Amino acid sequence: MEPVPVMTSKEAQLTSAVMVYALRCLQEGDQGALRDMNFGPAEIRALQDLSMGDLCHLEKVRAHCLSVALNRDVYWPMLSQLRQRREHESLQHKLIQADASLDMMQTFFGMSGREYAKLRRALLLRMSAGRPAEPSEEEVVRIWAAWREREDQLQDGLLPPEEYLNIHEETGVPLRAIWRQTRMGLNFAG
Repeated sequence: MEPVPVMTSKEAQLTSAVMVYALRCLQEGDQGALRDMNFGPAEIRALQDLSMGDLCHLEKVRAHCLSVALNRDVYWPMLSQLRQRREHESLQHKLIQADASLDMMQTFFGMSGREYAKLRRALLLRMSAGRPAEPSEEEVVRIWAAWREREDQLQDGLLPPEEYLNIHEETGVPLRAIWRQTRMGLNFAG
């Protein structure tokens, strides 16, 4: 007969997570964090006496001994940082899906060859072999026209990565070819 799984309550999960955090603070000597959570000397001594079995039993408790409060001064910047990270990762994915080269990803994001290959695999993209196909004269003209519209955004000879993506979308030329053309500093015929 199979054991019946123990259902944990959300209160038990919260209590267990906080107790594990408190034990980690204790182990690392972070007395300030323990004081911030209102652990006094007696609570710390009791915490030291907890066993792994005690922690397992906490998951069956349907109440908690915690007073939880949101710190808005930390919450909003944390969410902003998470949003920025999500946007950053989304941009990387879009660039790679538009055939951004390793050189381009290294320049903008410091991405290693291993990270680049891993991300391409995660996005189910094949690695490009050899040199990219040269764009046609018509594509070069379209790249140049789109580049000229953005020259005011250049910093150290580069556009922001989002603008390379916009050029790709406007011209239909793979980013690998756009990057190569613009980095070679070709004298485009306009």
